[in-house]
Order: sequence, then structure tokens, then C-alpha cells
Amino acid sequence: MSKANLLDRREVVASLLADRKGSIVVGGLGASTYDIAAAGDSDRNLYLWGAMGGAVMIGLGIALAQPELPVVVITGDGDMLMGMGSLATVGLQAPKNLSIVVLDNEVYGEAGGQASHTARNVDFVGVARSCGIGDSRALSTMAEIEAYGAGLQDVSSGPRFANVKIDNANLERVLSSRDGQYTVTRIRGSLGFAPI
Repeated sequence: MSKANLLDRREVVASLLADRKGSIVVGGLGASTYDIAAAGDSDRNLYLWGAMGGAVMIGLGIALAQPELPVVVITGDGDMLMGMGSLATVGLQAPKNLSIVVLDNEVYGEAGGQASHTARNVDFVGVARSCGIGDSRALSTMAEIEAYGAGLQDVSSGPRFANVKIDNANLERVLSSRDGQYTVTRIRGSLGFAPI
């Protein structure tokens, strides 16, 4: 895909979360967390400020614990590369309520903008499929993003995986609380559980 055809990351995330209803949304390291917060803070947003490589596994744990709720992981290519083995576990566990979206700008944005492996030869969609995630696709237009977003509420046909090539814009950081205890307590409360 030419650089001119790359999608705007904030527009992509806002579209995916436009009708999120009761979804739990897990954000990966850095920019994807800012994108989720920019789309609207929610009691059901779990921001992982520095847990590089952990977003998919945390999303998987939540999906298995709350099978009736849609769980959406939105992370970046660097985070996904760090935790690529998690796709094998997702394929094995096959949670029907889990969707994974990778915002792929082909750089390690949080570490200085070096080219990531996806700029060279790593095909996340192929990796996800080979790990047993049958519904794995590349999304390259806003029409595809909107259609995919409409299916994120489906808790009966996952897991799903999507790779979205986005631009490399350095956008304003939209900050939510960086207090992990606050964020976990807030999510637990939204699900009817007492604080821990």
C-alpha cells in the first residue's frame, strides 16, 4: 500500500468504537492507548501504558473470564511483534468474543520511529491465520473499518484479527489516568465486581 493511501489512526479507532456498547477495550502500548482515549474515555477501557507485548494476552484473559461480553484489543505493530506468540494461544483457546485490531504504521513509534519488521516481511494476517484464527484480514479502507466495527459486538463467531495499515502521524497525546489500580477498579465496578 502506498504511503498516500494509509489510514488516519484516530479516525480508524473512532470508527471502530463508535458503537461499542458494553465492550471492554484493551489498549496496547503508547499510541493505541492515546487513540482509544481520544475516541472517548470509558469505564471499560483498560489502558496498558507500558506493558509492551501484553495487550493480546490480557484481552484473552478478560475474554475467557467474561465470555458474554465483547472484548476488543487495539494495539500497535511493535506491541504485536513483542507478543506474537499470544496469537497461538488465542487460536488454541478460540474465545468467540475476542477481536484483535493491530494499528500497523510499520515503525516503533514509542522508541524513536525505527522501521518495524512489518515494514520488511512480517505478515500479521498470515501469522494469525496460521495460529488458528480463521477470521484474519487486512483492512485498508474506511468502509472496511466501519463494517468490521459493526461486528465487534458479536460474541459468537470470534476470535477475529485485523491488521490496519495506518499513517505515521505524531499526534497529540490524549491522556487518561495512568493509575493502574484506578483503571482496574473502574472496570471491575462497571462489571458489578467489588474493588480488589
